[in-house]
Amino acid sequence: MSLFELNLQEIHAKLQSKELKVSDLVDQSYTRIGQVEGKVRAFLTLDEENARQMAAKLDEQLLSNATRSDIFGLPIGIKDNMVTEGLKTTCASKFLSNHIPIYDATVVSKLKEAQAVTIGKLNMDEFAMGGSNENSAFHPTHNPWNTDYVPGGSSGGSAAAVAAGEVYFALGSDTGGSIRQPAAYCGIVGLKPTYGLVSRYGLVAFASSLDQIGPLTKNVEDAAYAMQAIAGYDPKDSTSANVEIPNYLSALTGDVKGLRIGVPKEYMGNGIDPAVKAKVLEALKVLEGLGAVWEEVTLPHSEYAVATYYLLASSEASSNLARFDGIRYGVRSDNARNLLDLYNLSRSEGFGPEVKRRIMLGTYALSSGYYDAYYLKAQQVRTLIKQDFDQVFNNYDIIIGPTAPTTAFRIGEQSSDPLTMYLNDIMTIPVSLAGIPAISVPCGFVNELPVGLQIIGKALDEATVLRVAHAFEQHTDHHKQRPQL
Repeated sequence: MSLFELNLQEIHAKLQSKELKVSDLVDQSYTRIGQVEGKVRAFLTLDEENARQMAAKLDEQLLSNATRSDIFGLPIGIKDNMVTEGLKTTCASKFLSNHIPIYDATVVSKLKEAQAVTIGKLNMDEFAMGGSNENSAFHPTHNPWNTDYVPGGSSGGSAAAVAAGEVYFALGSDTGGSIRQPAAYCGIVGLKPTYGLVSRYGLVAFASSLDQIGPLTKNVEDAAYAMQAIAGYDPKDSTSANVEIPNYLSALTGDVKGLRIGVPKEYMGNGIDPAVKAKVLEALKVLEGLGAVWEEVTLPHSEYAVATYYLLASSEASSNLARFDGIRYGVRSDNARNLLDLYNLSRSEGFGPEVKRRIMLGTYALSSGYYDAYYLKAQQVRTLIKQDFDQVFNNYDIIIGPTAPTTAFRIGEQSSDPLTMYLNDIMTIPVSLAGIPAISVPCGFVNELPVGLQIIGKALDEATVLRVAHAFEQHTDHHKQRPQL
């Protein structure tokens, strides 16, 4: 049996009793990578030498009675848009193919302080722009449940590595669903926290008002442990929420009696695969059996969410990616004859087609004469979408629906049709625009591919989101299923 099949308490107990060493966990990770990475291709960079050195140091600590964190010694993966000191950070882009940062992102520092062991950097859609992991400049990642299918995106490498048992848990980033959708496609747990709860310092920016870091894990309890380690105020991030962090583990009571659930009719209507809808209804029956009640609700402005998101996210991307100019870091064209040439050629050679598409859309939306018609209007609609959620949460504790309208699709099936690809995020985007927390948990299979259940909560109420997800998980066994690679 894989050591990663043990739960955290079992790993703690075995480390404490000296039955297990951190080196054993790290060995397990690299052995598994050696076995399956050729099929899954989740990693861009491995950090084996440093990981083994750290494991040896932690093994020495095991001999003392020093207090240890909840995630002590766990082998983890980091999405390749979080900077890591001395370890290549590429954002899966040719532009940063030679970039080695000189500092750590805050979340990376926090995980180091908690003495987790970084195994390597995980593949993604270039600059986090995409929903299938096919936009990586280096190679696509494959879904461990069926390697002909996509793992979702943009945190597809993170989701695939956890599902394939290559790391114990991973960090991803979510701008419009990039943690939750790959978690759904890969049959694992993915949590997008409230905007501002986890520091964005050191996360390479795509859309600054939407980006949020969160964990991808095998189960809900692990997500609570990971959140406990990474959440908290950071003075280096001007959008960081200065709030007290509750004990997320104590929220996992299994009790949802009297819980009021709203199910948006917009999330269960046209465009949703009937088989996916059936799995969501089965999940609602499980929660009903535990004493929760649910009713249909409406989020009337959801239909405008995709258009709103792509205007706002692309506008912010256009602004954020202006710093990649061939001057300060990253790719620099060798064929430039003057400064303008250097800008044009460096950006043309460094960025992939999806990144260029979004920069162009965002630049257009922000340009003189179009700002009011597009960008400003999108901000106004964003406010209406947030107000829809506020209104529902006046009467309900939680909102539930599918994470994605379908299960994973085949690699190459939608890559020539950006609009269809964008619509895969139709369930996750409204949550991101409102800045509220949501988790995806496995709720069944359709044609042997996982289905994700999305549980959405009030701002800063991760505790309730985790409690409901955990209660559902305790009464089903979907999260125990493992892909056969």
